[in-house]
Amino acid sequence: MKKLVAEFIGTLWLVLGGCGSAVLAAGFPELGIGFAGVALAFGLTVLTMVYAVGHISGAHFNPAVSFGLWAGGRFDKKDLLPYIGAQVLGGIAGATILYFIATGQEGFEIGGFASNGYGEHSPGGYGMYAALLTEVVMTFMFLIVILGATHSKAPNGFAGLAIGLSLTLIHLISIPVTNTSVNPARSTSQAFFAEDWAMDQLWLFWVAPIIGAVLAGLVYKYLSPEKEN
Repeated sequence: MKKLVAEFIGTLWLVLGGCGSAVLAAGFPELGIGFAGVALAFGLTVLTMVYAVGHISGAHFNPAVSFGLWAGGRFDKKDLLPYIGAQVLGGIAGATILYFIATGQEGFEIGGFASNGYGEHSPGGYGMYAALLTEVVMTFMFLIVILGATHSKAPNGFAGLAIGLSLTLIHLISIPVTNTSVNPARSTSQAFFAEDWAMDQLWLFWVAPIIGAVLAGLVYKYLSPEKEN
């Protein structure tokens, strides 16, 4: 239960910090943080929570990460559904807090609410196939970094930095394409509050990250296998 609570809190913080920066700060006149600021915010949420609760739950905060670690032989299959449930609920809790903060501003319009999308709902107008490829590849690389940084042969104490910075880089690359998911819990949480199109397109932001993560788990298991602790 402590592991699930840690996953809940970590995912809540990821959504509140990352999506919150996009909804509340990115477009603020004069002081807006822009895409780069949002990318950094997402990276900082993961970096801080890795050090805060990583020793409790392993700091997944993302169903795709849990699937990738399972495929890589680092995570027990029986824990997949409980972890995913905690992550999705934590994400929704973070989005709920963000919703009540955002709607406290007079005239606020929900719109996309930092949701992920493709086609006309892609920030750069990218189509479904570009979005699918982007999410698969970005999640693949994210898991390669996670599996490498947390390997028993990796330098101790630096995993949080590598993982947080990689998520920042991923956002710098892919925000224009999909608004960056690589995390089904993050996508689901925002779709609950956004316009109807976000829920209609949510399938891609479950399928693509999980495919990318499982592929990375299998590849890294081949490159440098390690028995589950």
